[in-house]
Amino acid sequence: MQFDDGISYGPYEEAERKARLAYKLYEDGKTALALMEIESAIQINPANAAWHFNKGLLLDGMGKFDEAIAEYETAIEISPQDTEILNCLAVDYTRAGQYDRAIKVFEYIQSIDPDFEPSYCNRIITYTEMGLHDKAEEMFYTAQHIDQDCPLCFYNIGNSLFVRSEYKKAANCWLKTAELEPTHPRINYRIAQASWADGDKVTAQKYFLQELRENPGDVEVIIDFGLLLLEAGKIEQAAEKFNRALEMDPQCAQAMFYLGEISLNNNQPEKAELFYKKAIAQDEQILGPSYRLAQRAMFQANKRQAKSYLLAELKACPEDAAILVSMASMFLELEDYESAINCLLQAVDIDDSNAQANYYLGLVSALKQRYENAEEFFNHTLELQPDHIETLRDLAVILVETGRIPQAVQTINRAASLASDDPQVKTIARQIRFLNVVKTLTRILPEKIAKKLL
Repeated sequence: MQFDDGISYGPYEEAERKARLAYKLYEDGKTALALMEIESAIQINPANAAWHFNKGLLLDGMGKFDEAIAEYETAIEISPQDTEILNCLAVDYTRAGQYDRAIKVFEYIQSIDPDFEPSYCNRIITYTEMGLHDKAEEMFYTAQHIDQDCPLCFYNIGNSLFVRSEYKKAANCWLKTAELEPTHPRINYRIAQASWADGDKVTAQKYFLQELRENPGDVEVIIDFGLLLLEAGKIEQAAEKFNRALEMDPQCAQAMFYLGEISLNNNQPEKAELFYKKAIAQDEQILGPSYRLAQRAMFQANKRQAKSYLLAELKACPEDAAILVSMASMFLELEDYESAINCLLQAVDIDDSNAQANYYLGLVSALKQRYENAEEFFNHTLELQPDHIETLRDLAVILVETGRIPQAVQTINRAASLASDDPQVKTIARQIRFLNVVKTLTRILPEKIAKKLL
Protein backbone atom coordinates (compact mmCIF):
# COMPACT_ATOMS: atom_id res chain seq x y z
CA MET A 1 0.00 0.00 0.00
CA GLN A 2 1.19 3.52 -0.77
CA PHE A 3 0.92 6.09 2.02
CA ASP A 4 1.93 9.76 2.09
CA ASP A 5 3.46 9.56 5.56
CA GLY A 6 4.10 12.83 7.38
CA ILE A 7 2.04 15.04 5.08
CA SER A 8 -0.44 17.33 6.84
CA TYR A 9 -3.71 18.25 5.18
CA GLY A 10 -4.77 20.96 7.62
CA PRO A 11 -8.56 20.73 7.65
CA TYR A 12 -8.23 17.19 6.25
CA GLU A 13 -6.58 15.80 9.36
CA GLU A 14 -9.60 13.55 9.98
CA ALA A 15 -9.18 12.09 6.49
CA GLU A 16 -5.48 11.58 7.22
CA ARG A 17 -6.35 9.75 10.44
CA LYS A 18 -8.81 7.49 8.63
CA ALA A 19 -6.24 6.73 5.93
CA ARG A 20 -3.67 5.80 8.59
CA LEU A 21 -6.22 3.56 10.31
CA ALA A 22 -7.11 1.95 6.96
CA TYR A 23 -3.44 1.17 6.40
CA LYS A 24 -3.13 -0.44 9.84
CA LEU A 25 -6.31 -2.47 9.35
CA TYR A 26 -5.00 -3.61 5.96
CA GLU A 27 -1.72 -4.73 7.51
CA ASP A 28 -3.72 -6.67 10.12
CA GLY A 29 -5.73 -8.41 7.39
CA LYS A 30 -9.00 -6.64 8.25
CA THR A 31 -9.87 -5.82 4.66
CA ALA A 32 -13.55 -4.91 5.01
CA LEU A 33 -12.91 -2.47 7.87
CA ALA A 34 -9.93 -1.00 6.03
CA LEU A 35 -12.11 -0.41 2.98
CA MET A 36 -14.68 1.49 5.06
CA GLU A 37 -12.00 3.76 6.51
CA ILE A 38 -10.28 4.50 3.19
CA GLU A 39 -13.66 5.29 1.60
CA SER A 40 -14.34 7.77 4.40
CA ALA A 41 -10.95 9.39 3.81
CA ILE A 42 -11.62 9.67 0.05
CA GLN A 43 -15.01 11.28 0.65
CA ILE A 44 -13.24 14.06 2.54
CA ASN A 45 -10.31 14.39 0.12
CA PRO A 46 -10.94 12.70 -3.26
CA ALA A 47 -7.81 14.23 -4.84
CA ASN A 48 -5.31 11.88 -3.18
CA ALA A 49 -4.06 9.35 -5.76
CA ALA A 50 -2.44 7.12 -3.12
CA TRP A 51 -5.75 6.64 -1.33
CA HIS A 52 -7.54 5.62 -4.52
CA PHE A 53 -4.66 3.24 -5.18
CA ASN A 54 -4.96 1.77 -1.69
CA LYS A 55 -8.69 1.31 -2.17
CA GLY A 56 -7.98 -0.49 -5.43
CA LEU A 57 -5.61 -2.86 -3.62
CA LEU A 58 -8.27 -3.60 -1.02
CA LEU A 59 -10.85 -4.29 -3.73
CA ASP A 60 -8.37 -6.59 -5.49
CA GLY A 61 -7.97 -8.52 -2.26
CA MET A 62 -11.75 -8.99 -2.20
CA GLY A 63 -11.85 -10.15 -5.84
CA LYS A 64 -13.77 -7.03 -6.95
CA PHE A 65 -11.58 -6.35 -9.96
CA ASP A 66 -14.00 -4.15 -11.93
CA GLU A 67 -14.35 -1.81 -8.94
CA ALA A 68 -10.59 -1.86 -8.42
CA ILE A 69 -10.07 -0.83 -12.06
CA ALA A 70 -12.29 2.21 -11.51
CA GLU A 71 -10.18 3.25 -8.51
CA TYR A 72 -6.89 2.78 -10.34
CA GLU A 73 -8.21 4.78 -13.31
CA THR A 74 -9.18 7.60 -10.93
CA ALA A 75 -5.73 7.47 -9.33
CA ILE A 76 -4.08 7.69 -12.75
CA GLU A 77 -6.12 10.79 -13.63
CA ILE A 78 -4.54 12.40 -10.56
CA SER A 79 -1.06 10.90 -10.98
CA PRO A 80 -0.74 9.85 -14.66
CA GLN A 81 2.87 8.59 -14.54
CA ASP A 82 2.80 6.51 -11.36
CA THR A 83 4.21 3.21 -12.65
CA GLU A 84 3.08 1.20 -9.63
CA ILE A 85 -0.55 2.29 -10.08
CA LEU A 86 -0.33 1.78 -13.85
CA ASN A 87 1.04 -1.72 -13.31
CA CYS A 88 -1.85 -2.69 -11.01
CA LEU A 89 -4.33 -1.26 -13.51
CA ALA A 90 -2.83 -3.35 -16.33
CA VAL A 91 -2.91 -6.49 -14.16
CA ASP A 92 -6.61 -5.95 -13.45
CA TYR A 93 -7.33 -5.28 -17.12
CA THR A 94 -5.85 -8.73 -17.72
CA ARG A 95 -8.01 -10.26 -14.99
CA ALA A 96 -11.05 -8.68 -16.61
CA GLY A 97 -10.13 -10.04 -20.05
CA GLN A 98 -9.36 -6.57 -21.43
CA TYR A 99 -6.05 -7.70 -22.89
CA ASP A 100 -5.58 -4.95 -25.46
CA ARG A 101 -5.96 -2.30 -22.77
CA ALA A 102 -3.54 -4.14 -20.52
CA ILE A 103 -0.88 -4.29 -23.24
CA LYS A 104 -1.27 -0.59 -23.99
CA VAL A 105 -0.78 0.28 -20.31
CA PHE A 106 2.26 -2.02 -20.00
CA GLU A 107 3.79 -0.43 -23.12
CA TYR A 108 3.10 3.03 -21.68
CA ILE A 109 4.93 2.02 -18.48
CA GLN A 110 7.84 0.84 -20.62
CA SER A 111 7.97 4.22 -22.37
CA ILE A 112 8.07 6.00 -18.98
CA ASP A 113 10.51 3.67 -17.26
CA PRO A 114 12.14 0.94 -19.41
CA ASP A 115 13.73 -0.59 -16.29
CA PHE A 116 10.45 -1.11 -14.41
CA GLU A 117 10.66 -4.91 -14.27
CA PRO A 118 7.03 -5.66 -13.13
CA SER A 119 5.68 -4.32 -16.44
CA TYR A 120 7.49 -7.16 -18.24
CA CYS A 121 6.89 -9.75 -15.54
CA ASN A 122 3.13 -9.20 -15.47
CA ARG A 123 2.91 -8.92 -19.24
CA ILE A 124 3.86 -12.61 -19.33
CA ILE A 125 0.42 -13.38 -17.85
CA THR A 126 -1.39 -11.17 -20.37
CA TYR A 127 0.32 -12.76 -23.36
CA THR A 128 -0.28 -16.24 -21.90
CA GLU A 129 -4.00 -15.48 -21.61
CA MET A 130 -3.98 -14.27 -25.21
CA GLY A 131 -2.23 -17.46 -26.34
CA LEU A 132 0.80 -15.46 -27.52
CA HIS A 133 3.40 -17.63 -25.85
CA ASP A 134 6.35 -16.42 -27.95
CA LYS A 135 5.60 -12.91 -26.69
CA ALA A 136 5.32 -14.25 -23.15
CA GLU A 137 8.82 -15.74 -23.44
CA GLU A 138 10.13 -12.48 -24.88
CA MET A 139 8.82 -10.64 -21.81
CA PHE A 140 10.40 -13.24 -19.52
CA TYR A 141 13.86 -12.80 -21.02
CA THR A 142 13.50 -9.01 -21.04
CA ALA A 143 12.60 -9.10 -17.35
CA GLN A 144 15.59 -11.39 -16.70
CA HIS A 145 17.96 -8.68 -17.96
CA ILE A 146 16.64 -6.43 -15.20
CA ASP A 147 16.17 -8.94 -12.38
CA GLN A 148 17.42 -12.50 -12.76
CA ASP A 149 15.92 -13.56 -9.46
CA CYS A 150 12.30 -12.47 -9.77
CA PRO A 151 10.25 -15.41 -8.41
CA LEU A 152 7.05 -14.13 -10.02
CA CYS A 153 8.68 -14.15 -13.48
CA PHE A 154 9.51 -17.83 -13.14
CA TYR A 155 6.02 -18.51 -11.81
CA ASN A 156 4.32 -16.68 -14.69
CA ILE A 157 6.37 -18.28 -17.45
CA GLY A 158 5.70 -21.62 -15.74
CA ASN A 159 1.99 -21.01 -16.34
CA SER A 160 2.68 -20.38 -20.03
CA LEU A 161 4.67 -23.60 -20.29
CA PHE A 162 1.99 -25.59 -18.44
CA VAL A 163 -0.71 -24.37 -20.84
CA ARG A 164 1.47 -25.58 -23.73
CA SER A 165 1.81 -29.03 -22.08
CA GLU A 166 5.51 -28.40 -21.41
CA TYR A 167 5.02 -29.90 -17.97
CA LYS A 168 8.63 -30.71 -17.08
CA LYS A 169 9.78 -27.20 -17.99
CA ALA A 170 6.86 -25.72 -16.04
CA ALA A 171 7.82 -27.78 -12.98
CA ASN A 172 11.43 -26.55 -13.26
CA CYS A 173 10.28 -22.93 -13.39
CA TRP A 174 8.07 -23.41 -10.35
CA LEU A 175 10.92 -25.14 -8.50
CA LYS A 176 12.95 -21.98 -9.17
CA THR A 177 10.10 -19.88 -7.77
CA ALA A 178 10.06 -22.06 -4.64
CA GLU A 179 13.84 -21.65 -4.30
CA LEU A 180 13.64 -17.85 -4.58
CA GLU A 181 10.43 -17.45 -2.57
CA PRO A 182 9.61 -20.52 -0.43
CA THR A 183 6.43 -18.85 0.87
CA HIS A 184 4.97 -18.22 -2.62
CA PRO A 185 1.28 -19.16 -2.37
CA ARG A 186 0.54 -22.77 -3.39
CA ILE A 187 3.86 -23.19 -5.16
CA ASN A 188 4.25 -26.81 -4.01
CA TYR A 189 0.75 -27.51 -5.34
CA ARG A 190 1.72 -26.16 -8.75
CA ILE A 191 4.88 -28.29 -8.82
CA ALA A 192 2.75 -31.30 -7.88
CA GLN A 193 0.30 -30.57 -10.72
CA ALA A 194 3.06 -30.22 -13.30
CA SER A 195 4.82 -33.39 -12.13
CA TRP A 196 1.54 -35.30 -12.20
CA ALA A 197 0.74 -34.06 -15.71
CA ASP A 198 4.24 -35.14 -16.78
CA GLY A 199 3.54 -38.65 -15.49
CA ASP A 200 5.84 -38.43 -12.47
CA LYS A 201 3.39 -39.50 -9.76
CA VAL A 202 6.11 -40.07 -7.15
CA THR A 203 7.33 -36.47 -7.33
CA ALA A 204 3.75 -35.22 -7.51
CA GLN A 205 2.86 -37.07 -4.31
CA LYS A 206 5.91 -35.60 -2.58
CA TYR A 207 4.87 -32.03 -3.36
CA PHE A 208 1.20 -32.64 -2.59
CA LEU A 209 2.26 -33.79 0.89
CA GLN A 210 4.54 -30.78 1.27
CA GLU A 211 1.72 -28.42 0.31
CA LEU A 212 -0.67 -30.05 2.77
CA ARG A 213 1.89 -29.83 5.58
CA GLU A 214 1.96 -26.07 5.06
CA ASN A 215 -1.77 -25.67 4.27
CA PRO A 216 -3.58 -28.70 5.74
CA GLY A 217 -7.04 -27.20 5.23
CA ASP A 218 -6.83 -26.51 1.48
CA VAL A 219 -9.77 -28.56 0.18
CA GLU A 220 -8.86 -28.14 -3.50
CA VAL A 221 -5.40 -29.57 -2.89
CA ILE A 222 -6.85 -32.46 -0.86
CA ILE A 223 -9.28 -33.30 -3.68
CA ASP A 224 -6.54 -33.25 -6.32
CA PHE A 225 -4.28 -35.37 -4.14
CA GLY A 226 -7.15 -37.84 -3.77
CA LEU A 227 -7.51 -37.99 -7.55
CA LEU A 228 -3.78 -38.68 -7.93
CA LEU A 229 -4.08 -41.54 -5.44
CA LEU A 230 -7.20 -42.81 -7.21
CA GLU A 231 -5.37 -42.79 -10.53
CA ALA A 232 -2.48 -44.66 -8.92
CA GLY A 233 -4.87 -47.36 -7.72
CA LYS A 234 -4.51 -46.42 -4.04
CA ILE A 235 -8.25 -46.57 -3.45
CA GLU A 236 -8.30 -46.59 0.36
CA GLN A 237 -5.88 -43.66 0.61
CA ALA A 238 -7.93 -41.74 -1.96
CA ALA A 239 -11.14 -42.39 0.00
CA GLU A 240 -9.42 -41.08 3.13
CA LYS A 241 -8.57 -37.83 1.31
CA PHE A 242 -12.11 -37.35 0.02
CA ASN A 243 -13.56 -38.01 3.48
CA ARG A 244 -11.07 -35.53 4.89
CA ALA A 245 -12.23 -32.96 2.34
CA LEU A 246 -15.80 -33.51 3.56
CA GLU A 247 -14.67 -32.95 7.13
CA MET A 248 -13.18 -29.62 6.07
CA ASP A 249 -16.16 -28.74 3.89
CA PRO A 250 -19.34 -30.81 4.50
CA GLN A 251 -20.85 -29.33 1.32
CA CYS A 252 -17.99 -30.38 -0.97
CA ALA A 253 -19.84 -31.87 -3.95
CA GLN A 254 -16.65 -33.08 -5.63
CA ALA A 255 -15.68 -35.20 -2.62
CA MET A 256 -19.16 -36.75 -2.61
CA PHE A 257 -18.92 -37.55 -6.32
CA TYR A 258 -15.53 -39.25 -6.02
CA LEU A 259 -16.67 -41.25 -3.01
CA GLY A 260 -19.54 -42.35 -5.24
CA GLU A 261 -17.02 -43.42 -7.88
CA ILE A 262 -15.12 -45.46 -5.31
CA SER A 263 -18.36 -47.10 -4.15
CA LEU A 264 -19.26 -47.93 -7.75
CA ASN A 265 -15.80 -49.41 -8.28
CA ASN A 266 -16.35 -51.51 -5.13
CA ASN A 267 -19.56 -52.90 -6.63
CA GLN A 268 -21.80 -50.90 -4.27
CA PRO A 269 -24.18 -49.21 -6.73
CA GLU A 270 -26.81 -48.26 -4.14
CA LYS A 271 -24.20 -46.52 -1.96
CA ALA A 272 -22.75 -44.82 -5.04
CA GLU A 273 -26.20 -43.59 -6.04
CA LEU A 274 -26.64 -41.92 -2.64
CA PHE A 275 -23.31 -40.10 -2.99
CA TYR A 276 -24.21 -38.95 -6.52
CA LYS A 277 -27.56 -37.58 -5.38
CA LYS A 278 -25.93 -35.79 -2.42
CA ALA A 279 -23.39 -34.22 -4.78
CA ILE A 280 -26.16 -32.92 -7.06
CA ALA A 281 -28.05 -31.56 -4.05
CA GLN A 282 -25.00 -29.45 -3.20
CA ASP A 283 -24.13 -28.41 -6.76
CA GLU A 284 -26.57 -28.87 -9.62
CA GLN A 285 -23.88 -27.95 -12.16
CA ILE A 286 -21.30 -30.51 -11.04
CA LEU A 287 -20.12 -32.77 -13.85
CA GLY A 288 -20.36 -36.52 -13.45
CA PRO A 289 -23.08 -37.53 -10.99
CA SER A 290 -26.00 -37.05 -13.40
CA TYR A 291 -24.16 -39.09 -16.03
CA ARG A 292 -23.62 -41.95 -13.58
CA LEU A 293 -27.24 -41.81 -12.45
CA ALA A 294 -28.33 -41.92 -16.10
CA GLN A 295 -26.29 -45.07 -16.60
CA ARG A 296 -27.92 -46.65 -13.56
CA ALA A 297 -31.39 -45.63 -14.75
CA MET A 298 -30.68 -47.19 -18.15
CA PHE A 299 -29.58 -50.40 -16.42
CA GLN A 300 -32.86 -50.39 -14.49
CA ALA A 301 -34.78 -49.76 -17.75
CA ASN A 302 -36.09 -46.46 -16.38
CA LYS A 303 -35.80 -44.54 -19.65
CA ARG A 304 -37.68 -41.48 -18.48
CA GLN A 305 -35.38 -41.00 -15.49
CA ALA A 306 -32.32 -41.72 -17.62
CA LYS A 307 -33.26 -39.01 -20.10
CA SER A 308 -33.80 -36.51 -17.30
CA TYR A 309 -30.35 -37.20 -15.87
CA LEU A 310 -28.71 -37.09 -19.30
CA LEU A 311 -30.24 -33.70 -20.05
CA ALA A 312 -29.04 -32.42 -16.67
CA GLU A 313 -25.51 -33.62 -17.43
CA LEU A 314 -25.62 -32.03 -20.88
CA LYS A 315 -26.72 -28.74 -19.32
CA ALA A 316 -23.61 -28.81 -17.12
CA CYS A 317 -21.48 -28.75 -20.33
CA PRO A 318 -19.21 -31.81 -20.09
CA GLU A 319 -15.81 -31.39 -21.75
CA ASP A 320 -14.77 -35.04 -21.99
CA ALA A 321 -15.22 -36.39 -25.53
CA ALA A 322 -15.53 -40.01 -24.34
CA ILE A 323 -18.30 -39.08 -21.87
CA LEU A 324 -20.15 -37.14 -24.56
CA VAL A 325 -19.99 -40.11 -26.94
CA SER A 326 -21.27 -42.40 -24.21
CA MET A 327 -24.13 -39.99 -23.53
CA ALA A 328 -24.90 -39.89 -27.25
CA SER A 329 -25.18 -43.68 -27.34
CA MET A 330 -27.74 -43.53 -24.53
CA PHE A 331 -29.67 -40.74 -26.25
CA LEU A 332 -29.76 -42.90 -29.39
CA GLU A 333 -31.19 -45.78 -27.40
CA LEU A 334 -33.80 -43.36 -26.06
CA GLU A 335 -34.50 -42.23 -29.67
CA ASP A 336 -33.60 -38.62 -28.84
CA TYR A 337 -31.59 -38.00 -31.97
CA GLU A 338 -31.22 -34.23 -31.59
CA SER A 339 -29.63 -34.54 -28.15
CA ALA A 340 -27.41 -37.33 -29.47
CA ILE A 341 -26.23 -35.12 -32.33
CA ASN A 342 -25.61 -32.26 -29.86
CA CYS A 343 -23.36 -34.53 -27.76
CA LEU A 344 -21.53 -35.86 -30.79
CA LEU A 345 -20.85 -32.46 -32.32
CA GLN A 346 -19.44 -31.27 -28.99
CA ALA A 347 -17.28 -34.40 -28.80
CA VAL A 348 -15.89 -33.77 -32.30
CA ASP A 349 -15.19 -30.13 -31.39
CA ILE A 350 -13.15 -31.34 -28.42
CA ASP A 351 -11.46 -34.21 -30.27
CA ASP A 352 -11.91 -34.33 -34.03
CA SER A 353 -9.97 -37.61 -34.15
CA ASN A 354 -12.58 -39.43 -32.05
CA ALA A 355 -13.58 -42.36 -34.27
CA GLN A 356 -16.56 -43.37 -32.12
CA ALA A 357 -18.09 -39.88 -32.34
CA ASN A 358 -17.85 -39.94 -36.14
CA TYR A 359 -19.32 -43.44 -36.20
CA TYR A 360 -22.36 -42.38 -34.20
CA LEU A 361 -22.83 -39.29 -36.39
CA GLY A 362 -22.94 -41.66 -39.34
CA LEU A 363 -25.38 -43.92 -37.52
CA VAL A 364 -27.74 -41.00 -36.77
CA SER A 365 -27.57 -39.93 -40.41
CA ALA A 366 -28.38 -43.49 -41.48
CA LEU A 367 -31.34 -43.66 -39.09
CA LYS A 368 -32.64 -40.47 -40.70
CA GLN A 369 -32.02 -42.07 -44.14
CA ARG A 370 -29.44 -39.46 -45.02
CA TYR A 371 -27.24 -42.09 -46.60
CA GLU A 372 -24.79 -39.76 -48.30
CA ASN A 373 -23.97 -38.04 -45.00
CA ALA A 374 -23.82 -41.40 -43.24
CA GLU A 375 -21.33 -42.74 -45.77
CA GLU A 376 -19.15 -39.65 -45.38
CA PHE A 377 -19.03 -40.06 -41.58
CA PHE A 378 -18.41 -43.81 -41.85
CA ASN A 379 -15.54 -43.30 -44.31
CA HIS A 380 -13.99 -40.70 -42.00
CA THR A 381 -14.32 -43.12 -39.09
CA LEU A 382 -12.42 -45.75 -41.08
CA GLU A 383 -9.70 -43.22 -41.87
CA LEU A 384 -9.29 -42.73 -38.13
CA GLN A 385 -9.70 -46.40 -37.21
CA PRO A 386 -9.52 -48.80 -40.17
CA ASP A 387 -10.55 -51.82 -38.08
CA HIS A 388 -13.74 -50.27 -36.66
CA ILE A 389 -16.04 -53.29 -37.01
CA GLU A 390 -19.35 -51.50 -36.38
CA THR A 391 -18.55 -48.96 -39.09
CA LEU A 392 -17.61 -51.63 -41.66
CA ARG A 393 -20.80 -53.52 -40.82
CA ASP A 394 -23.11 -50.49 -41.06
CA LEU A 395 -21.35 -49.05 -44.10
CA ALA A 396 -22.02 -52.37 -45.87
CA VAL A 397 -25.73 -51.94 -45.10
CA ILE A 398 -25.67 -48.36 -46.47
CA LEU A 399 -24.03 -49.62 -49.65
CA VAL A 400 -26.81 -52.18 -50.04
CA GLU A 401 -29.45 -49.50 -49.46
CA THR A 402 -27.91 -47.36 -52.20
CA GLY A 403 -27.69 -50.31 -54.63
CA ARG A 404 -23.92 -50.90 -54.57
CA ILE A 405 -23.91 -54.62 -53.84
CA PRO A 406 -20.33 -55.45 -54.99
CA GLN A 407 -18.88 -52.68 -52.77
CA ALA A 408 -21.06 -53.94 -49.92
CA VAL A 409 -19.63 -57.44 -50.39
CA GLN A 410 -16.06 -56.11 -50.22
CA THR A 411 -16.83 -54.09 -47.08
CA ILE A 412 -18.58 -56.88 -45.19
CA ASN A 413 -15.85 -59.34 -46.17
CA ARG A 414 -13.33 -56.97 -44.65
CA ALA A 415 -15.40 -56.86 -41.45
CA ALA A 416 -15.65 -60.67 -41.41
CA SER A 417 -11.89 -61.01 -41.76
CA LEU A 418 -11.45 -58.85 -38.65
CA ALA A 419 -14.32 -60.31 -36.59
CA SER A 420 -15.24 -63.70 -37.96
CA ASP A 421 -17.19 -64.64 -34.82
CA ASP A 422 -19.35 -61.49 -34.68
CA PRO A 423 -22.96 -62.74 -35.07
CA GLN A 424 -24.22 -59.48 -36.63
CA VAL A 425 -21.39 -59.44 -39.13
CA LYS A 426 -22.13 -63.08 -40.00
CA THR A 427 -25.83 -62.39 -40.58
CA ILE A 428 -25.27 -59.29 -42.70
CA ALA A 429 -22.51 -61.00 -44.70
CA ARG A 430 -24.82 -63.90 -45.47
CA GLN A 431 -27.63 -61.57 -46.59
CA ILE A 432 -25.35 -59.40 -48.75
CA ARG A 433 -23.74 -62.39 -50.44
CA PHE A 434 -27.21 -63.76 -51.23
CA LEU A 435 -28.25 -60.42 -52.73
CA ASN A 436 -25.07 -60.38 -54.80
CA VAL A 437 -25.83 -63.86 -56.16
CA VAL A 438 -29.40 -62.87 -56.98
CA LYS A 439 -28.20 -59.72 -58.75
CA THR A 440 -25.84 -61.83 -60.86
CA LEU A 441 -28.64 -64.28 -61.68
CA THR A 442 -30.96 -61.51 -62.84
CA ARG A 443 -28.40 -60.61 -65.48
CA ILE A 444 -28.17 -64.25 -66.72
CA LEU A 445 -31.57 -65.91 -66.28
CA PRO A 446 -34.93 -64.94 -67.72
CA GLU A 447 -36.76 -62.42 -65.58
CA LYS A 448 -39.48 -64.88 -64.44
CA ILE A 449 -36.96 -67.43 -63.14
CA ALA A 450 -35.00 -64.74 -61.34
CA LYS A 451 -38.19 -63.56 -59.63
CA LYS A 452 -38.91 -67.09 -58.43
CA LEU A 453 -35.50 -67.17 -56.76
CA LEU A 454 -36.44 -64.02 -54.86
